[in-house]
Amino acid sequence: MTLITWDSSLSVGITAFDNHHQHLIEILNELHTAMRAGSGKLVVGELLEQLVDYTKTHFASEESLLYKYKYPAYNAHIQEHAELTQKVVDFVKRYQNGEAALTIEVMTFLKGWLTHHILETDKHYTAFLKAKGEK
Repeated sequence: MTLITWDSSLSVGITAFDNHHQHLIEILNELHTAMRAGSGKLVVGELLEQLVDYTKTHFASEESLLYKYKYPAYNAHIQEHAELTQKVVDFVKRYQNGEAALTIEVMTFLKGWLTHHILETDKHYTAFLKAKGEK
């Protein structure tokens, strides 16, 4: 059972970012599968670290392009990135220290945040970046 299924409604129309989003969804789905299977802390911990690392890579790519073109909502966009990154990093630290558990509530939060961010925040830059010639 997958947590998130990629479909065209999640496309932002910028190929590189769509590919990033698809990879983030793959990691979340792997994490969800590992959680449901009761995989060990090491496996879940590695997947959480992958999620953090790839999220940072994706955010840096988005921020670089938005900065390059002076995207009007740049500051708000990077603030949202910073807030999510901090929440996930804090959770991973708590998980690794045995202070938090990976639960369906955490997975629901991650799913909701990612889909909300794509649909409500990232889609706002589509027309802007396409007008700049990005595909």
